[in-house]
Formats: sequence, C-alpha cells, structure tokens
Amino acid sequence: MSHFAKIENGTVTQVIVAEQDVIDSGIFGDGWIQTSYNTRGGVHYGQDGQPDGGVALNKNYAGIGYTWDGTGFAPSQPYPSWTLNQDTYLWESPTLMPTDGQSYKWDELILSWIKADF
Repeated sequence: MSHFAKIENGTVTQVIVAEQDVIDSGIFGDGWIQTSYNTRGGVHYGQDGQPDGGVALNKNYAGIGYTWDGTGFAPSQPYPSWTLNQDTYLWESPTLMPTDGQSYKWDELILSWIKADF
C-alpha cells in the first residue's frame, strides 16, 4: 500500500492509502500523485527517524492544503516574510532560530525570533 494525494488546481485536497493498480484503474478519477510519510525536505527517513538513503518522493509528505507544482509538495507559507527553499520545499525564516536550548516563536512584526513564554 502507498499514500496518494489528490491534486485539484495545484492544491492537495485529499490523501489516501491505496494500491498503485487501484489508482491506475481510474476508479478514483485523475490527479493522484504518490507521496511518502518517510519523506521530508527531499530526504527519505527510516523508522528510526534518521536519513536512510531511500528514495525521497516529491520533496515532502503531502498534507491537505499543500501545494503541488509538478515537482514537489510544499506546506502553506507560515508568514509573509518566509521564503520557500527550492531544494527542500520547506519554508525558511529570514533569520535562523537560535539554537541555545530555549524555546522561541517567530514575531512577524519585528521579523525576529523571540523567547516563547510557556
């Protein structure tokens, strides 16, 4: 069994689990693209969560609302200032999040990471 995303007007509207021959039969109509929950950022991950050198399908696992451009699946843009990385199809902030072990959240008004108050 594999995962398939239904594409309508460049947007994922549904994700199902099915056999390739069922998709090929046309019973669900056209517009289905295979996706893999083991793929993120153009890298295939094993069951241990580590890259395993497997075939990465279409940049990312598709989710409802993701876009499809014929090459890969991309999630919705989280903030207007973020840009889509064309290699990974993941959104990137204008500045890197600090890696000091603290929790941060993005503040679009000041275009910066601020410590999260939890």
